[in-house]
Amino acid sequence: MLFDHRIYHCRPGTIKKQMALYGEHGFPVQLKHLGKPVLFAAGETGDPNSYVHIWVYRDAGDRERKRAALQADPDWVAYLKRSAEAGNLVSQKNTLLQPTAFFDAAGLEGHLSP
Repeated sequence: MLFDHRIYHCRPGTIKKQMALYGEHGFPVQLKHLGKPVLFAAGETGDPNSYVHIWVYRDAGDRERKRAALQADPDWVAYLKRSAEAGNLVSQKNTLLQPTAFFDAAGLEGHLSP
């Protein structure tokens, strides 16, 4: 398995607007292509202007295929345009992670889309 850990930072005061925009236009199309995320959460302490999501893939090839299909979807392209126009996002950091030998990731199979 491969985990894609993503952290986004919003301009102060805009995270609720970004979450509303993403919830309506971004999340549904990502679900269609990427499957269910392992986690999607907003900062409660630390940076209250940040949110995190973690997606799981079978391997790098699975991630590449799913991300390519997402990028080619007109609904995703439209969301990216709306998001850019809104100007809420300041930065993004992506980290690809592999589970350790002692972590049982078998329970996450339900997060993998066909």
